[in-house]
Amino acid sequence: MKEIQGGITAPQGFLASGIYAGIKRTKKLDLAVIYSEKDAVASGVFTTNRIKAHPVILTQKQIKKGLIRAVIVNSGNANACAGIQGMTDAKEMVELTANALSIDKGMVCVASTGVIGEPLPMDRIRPAINTCVEGLSENGGKDAALAIMTTDTFPKEVAVREKLGGKVVTIGGIAKGSGMIYPRMATMLAFISTDVVIGKEVLNDIFKRAVDQSFNKITVDGDTSTNDMAICLANGMAGNKLMVGKDLKKFEEMLTYVCKSLSKMIVKDGEGATKLVEIRVKGAKDEEDAEKVGFAVANSSLVKTALFACDPNWGRIMAAIGYSGAYVREENVSITFGDINLVSNGAGLGKSVERKVIEVMNNREYTITIDLNAGDAEATILTTDLSYEYVKINVAYRS
Repeated sequence: MKEIQGGITAPQGFLASGIYAGIKRTKKLDLAVIYSEKDAVASGVFTTNRIKAHPVILTQKQIKKGLIRAVIVNSGNANACAGIQGMTDAKEMVELTANALSIDKGMVCVASTGVIGEPLPMDRIRPAINTCVEGLSENGGKDAALAIMTTDTFPKEVAVREKLGGKVVTIGGIAKGSGMIYPRMATMLAFISTDVVIGKEVLNDIFKRAVDQSFNKITVDGDTSTNDMAICLANGMAGNKLMVGKDLKKFEEMLTYVCKSLSKMIVKDGEGATKLVEIRVKGAKDEEDAEKVGFAVANSSLVKTALFACDPNWGRIMAAIGYSGAYVREENVSITFGDINLVSNGAGLGKSVERKVIEVMNNREYTITIDLNAGDAEATILTTDLSYEYVKINVAYRS
């Protein structure tokens, strides 16, 4: 597997564009179109928030119908909690995109991200959709990645290539996410393209596993958005033989790699984050318990502020482990920062060890390993610290 340039448009037959439509107050790109020149098998994973944005509800229905050719995405406005008008606007965005591309409206997905509870400025979006479609190109992936950003500080894109089924197969992707990052799907937008030949049910299974191992293992602030979705389109233009065995396993590895790469970029770009911390939980009774502990620690505001302060306050981690709901015995727990063991048999190892841990915590990236010594299961969660800047960003989000 080789990582290449090109992002969402790296696979054969995919075009993209991104423009400024006037949705955002500042003049930054805010409307994107992703287009497949051939019908594409589609798979999607969506937010589990019971309050879902109108584009999420509509796209869930569109993907169930069958093949997809295009995705229209706006940033700056979530089109969530917008009443009847919100669904009307989402449907109109789909129809206008379909008309501009001369395809059936059932083959268009729609996604939105931004402020919740405000109506879309459809008077600006309507003419912009035609402009965005006219700008579609094989080099438009970067603009599309920029156009879906909200508080992100950099565009997130990746692509990989491998020979499968006798042909060269490519997977590309873009994502956005910085705040409101907590799984239960993944709290962000992600769009994956591939030219592989694959059946819908097989793609569904593989994509859900890839999402579970990537976007569902990250958290920045513990908030699950109303707008989360991850979509994978496979247009078959690589012309490979239908994959089985080793080739199918390689494809899953490629797709998981793309999803993990994008999810790591999202956490790195967490709002106001100064640290990227891997919480590795091992020795759990089962995987569910390992995830409970990992997310309890990763989402704890007290732990996250300690990470920001480079304070080895391991008591906060122990408290989070205790309320996680997982099976745990205090006297069996050990906690290690990097390769420095700080807690053994449930007790701290002293101030001299804490001073060594502070050196680890001053790094931009490091791992905290929690061993429950209760079984063989493990899980790894990516998280960030919680800084003053996070508060500043979110205080000013609507201003």
